[in-house]
Amino acid sequence: MAKLLLNLRNVPEDEAEDVRAFLREARIEHYETRPSPFGISAGGIWVREDDDVPRARQLMARYQRERATRVRSERLRAEREGTAETFADVARAQPLRVVLTVLAILVLVALMALPAVLIGR
Repeated sequence: MAKLLLNLRNVPEDEAEDVRAFLREARIEHYETRPSPFGISAGGIWVREDDDVPRARQLMARYQRERATRVRSERLRAEREGTAETFADVARAQPLRVVLTVLAILVLVALMALPAVLIGR
């Protein structure tokens, strides 16, 4: 029975392609499901054979360690060079999204405080 190796929700395309590549290199049979049209499922990469699952998970764990190390070092380098994305950069690029996010946070905080305010009366 097939086992899910990687849920593709919020996975960058380069990471998904790397996973496909190392599965092909290891000759592990796999297939991919696409996201559902309504966003219920994000799709995934599945290993076909149960016998291949442990090896696929080992390869995935090694890949994730290597990727984490690489991405962290790239982030640190970008911070040192002053090219890392900051909150100000995001606010300038997507002001409406930032404002709506802040408003949503304020509404949620107000809703969480409401019971305490009502009990205190």
